[in-house]
Amino acid sequence: QVQLEESGGGSVQAGGSLRLSCAASGIIFSMNVMGWYRQGPGKQRELVARITPGGSTSYADSVKGRFTISRDNGKSTIYLQMNSLKPEDTALYYCNALHMRYHYDPDLGSWGQGTQVTVSS
Repeated sequence: QVQLEESGGGSVQAGGSLRLSCAASGIIFSMNVMGWYRQGPGKQRELVARITPGGSTSYADSVKGRFTISRDNGKSTIYLQMNSLKPEDTALYYCNALHMRYHYDPDLGSWGQGTQVTVSS
């Protein structure tokens, strides 16, 4: 059974930092594209950052230069380091795992339960 467990969310003032973690089990971690998505109040879900098995990364334009995604294959865990946080970063953040054999559609993979990030001004 696939399990993705996010942690590290919380409340922070604008300009602050948080680091999110997602621990995965029930998958061959090294064969999965891993991603962070978020959904704010009244907004659609959006891709925040993604990392391939080979370590290539991509980011939403809105977070480039502020957020960093990384993976630790030994711990089957991905991280999202979030710096210079803005109120518009407020959202529920979800971890996603998608086996690399699939074309990239995160809904073909697995989702975590989400962790809340709230940024106040």
